[in-house]
Amino acid sequence: MNKLLFLCTGNYYRSRFAEMYFRHLAAQRGLDWEAESRGLRLCPGNEGSLSCFTQQECARLGIAIEPMRFPQSLSEADLETADLTIAVKETEHRSLMQANFPRWENGIEYWEIHDIDVATADEAMPILRQHVEALVHRLADSATNP
Repeated sequence: MNKLLFLCTGNYYRSRFAEMYFRHLAAQRGLDWEAESRGLRLCPGNEGSLSCFTQQECARLGIAIEPMRFPQSLSEADLETADLTIAVKETEHRSLMQANFPRWENGIEYWEIHDIDVATADEAMPILRQHVEALVHRLADSATNP
């Protein structure tokens, strides 16, 4: 089983949705991938264990929110065990990777999905879904055409 790791700042909204949406799509496609997510700088002001935007989008798409857990910080061990790591916003996360995990900064993939301070969930979620869907297609294609 291959391991995918999604990163964002607080592991509360974007990376958590990407993790759950990827799991949902990977199960439908029968991909040999599991997904997890972590945060680069957890935000103590978040309310509850998961963003209401993530919960609403999962409910809308019929995606189970499991496991329900609080945000988790990224560790070196997470990076070492991942086959593919994706940070959801390069302009926000590359500097955090450089400061905290410099050895891994250039070894991960970066997307550019805005957080709630720049884009509404209605703007960001469709883009995040598109990126996850493209990733699933890419991994499915590589599994059939190695």
